Amino acid sequence: MRKAASRVGPGAQRTLEDGDEVGSLELGAGPSDVPRGTSDLSFEELLELQNQVGTKAYKQLVAGKSTEKQGSRRSSCVADKHKPLEMSAKVRVPYLRQVVPVSKKVPRDPRFDDLSGEYNAEVFDKTYQFLDEIRAKEKQLVKKQLKKHRSGEQHEKLQQLLQRMEQQEKVQQERKRQQTLHLAQKQERRALAQQGHRPYFMKKSEQRQLALAEKFKELKRSKKLESFLSRKRRRNAGKDKRRLPLSKE
Repeated sequence: MRKAASRVGPGAQRTLEDGDEVGSLELGAGPSDVPRGTSDLSFEELLELQNQVGTKAYKQLVAGKSTEKQGSRRSSCVADKHKPLEMSAKVRVPYLRQVVPVSKKVPRDPRFDDLSGEYNAEVFDKTYQFLDEIRAKEKQLVKKQLKKHRSGEQHEKLQQLLQRMEQQEKVQQERKRQQTLHLAQKQERRALAQQGHRPYFMKKSEQRQLALAEKFKELKRSKKLESFLSRKRRRNAGKDKRRLPLSKE
């Protein structure tokens, strides 16, 4: 068997006994230097060469050509930043390519954006108070149209629209009543603080009980308490009936 050192070439002088000096072996051998490279060595000769020169030098010898090509390509691409970008012919050019950078438009919802400020119900109601008059006029117009159409599909649509408007009006009145109650509690706490007393903040459960008591007073004043209680009893009875286990026949 021929020695691996003789296959490497006469220009590769090494001290194989110590393994310290790599010599003048060309790491990036080109196609013309194949006899001096490792392409024509057998596997056994490659193992012998690796044992003689060391693993690190062997890896540099094998990977030298690829790293040199990559370094030359990178240096040629970044030679001048003002040159146009070189696209490889092996890679398919995308159908849509961004030539000029365009700023992305981000949609902004004013309800959840900090730039719109914080929501204040009292300020909102004072600002858009004119909408109550518009809603009242629209409600009167729907009632007039409902009297003209006594039956048919148009009658059902107008009836549903009127019910929705009345429901929205009830919700708005309840919200205003809650705001009035909250404002009265706030003024009461402020008066106690001015007198030198420690202000008392009610819990949420106490606030619910107070709101329920105010609601009962309002229903009793409008003589709708009995109908409200009857609906409440029917609703609770239905819930209890659904919770009961099924009878086994």
